[in-house]
Amino acid sequence: MTADAWAGRALAAVIGRVTVTEAEVGERFPLYADPGDGRWTTTGRGSWTGGFWAGLLWLRARGTRTEADRLAAARCTARLAPWATADTATRGLILWYATAPAFDTEEAAALRGAAGRACLASYDPGPGIVPWGAAFGGPRLLARADGVPGLVPLLARAGGEGPAVAAAHLHRHLGLFLGEEHEERSGSGVRPRPAWRFDAATGWRPCPDPAPGWSRGEAWMLLAVADALLCPEVAGRRPERLTLAAERLLTRTEALSGPLVPPAHVSPPQPVLDTSAAAITAVALLKLARTGVPRAALCSLRAQAVLKRLAEDHLTGPGPGRPAGMLLDGCYDAAKGVAVRHELIWGDFFLALGLAALDGLVDITHV
Repeated sequence: MTADAWAGRALAAVIGRVTVTEAEVGERFPLYADPGDGRWTTTGRGSWTGGFWAGLLWLRARGTRTEADRLAAARCTARLAPWATADTATRGLILWYATAPAFDTEEAAALRGAAGRACLASYDPGPGIVPWGAAFGGPRLLARADGVPGLVPLLARAGGEGPAVAAAHLHRHLGLFLGEEHEERSGSGVRPRPAWRFDAATGWRPCPDPAPGWSRGEAWMLLAVADALLCPEVAGRRPERLTLAAERLLTRTEALSGPLVPPAHVSPPQPVLDTSAAAITAVALLKLARTGVPRAALCSLRAQAVLKRLAEDHLTGPGPGRPAGMLLDGCYDAAKGVAVRHELIWGDFFLALGLAALDGLVDITHV
């Protein structure tokens, strides 16, 4: 079977699942679904995952080209507008992925611009980041791997100092993640640290949670670097460093050599997988393949292998008891035992995005 054939069939299953989910959740936002019956746990405002539901609705609308589906995606995206001014770096995850697949509609572009400008205003030159923020509780001055993807392109398109701040935010996270900006420098065999806390008196200190080896954190950072390399205004500021960082991330995280579907935590190893980390990594690799980095051809082949494995081994088919098109074996939080073998809304989104790129439905360099 050609890549287009299997990718198209898998994409159709995932998009079919979107319609089933839409009927179930109504005006709420799906978060994770039970692997046994497919019933969703939902949120009222979307939390940090709301943009992925809106993004899935836009991907469906791209496929069907119907006005009803376009309006459904637009309404869902509009409900995310209050997040533009929320104090959280996850505005990148929420508002980039809710708007980037949106046909460049005027409303989505306006929301994307407002969010980018608000994030730009949140930049703190002391720690050199847009802080993790206080929207979800806990310390505000954190640098976390999941506070980078989406935020880089969002800032880069904010105008003014946006590209410079996008580059500064990314490079500070890279320096911390790869152990370049701390006295406890990471050796080649040490997994990157995904979370750091800033104190004006003592500087950056590592956080114990999430721990090193968090596979989704590693996937998020790889995606952020790929997005930066595809944005000339950001990549042009330190191109050699970004190319080197991409190579180091590929090596450190074993994105080209490890399991196609990684455990939720690599070090210490967890007995559960995380298909959402695999799907994010696949999209990052598809993007890297378009940047001309070393091993670009291998990135493309590996991305297709990951997506094919997800489609063949982890996507539900027709049958009684649960819907088809569920990407199972995603892990929300292994340490807390939350949704450890479930369907995750962001896993669905990145699987759909990767498949849509293979199927020619989207230009992966723009989403």
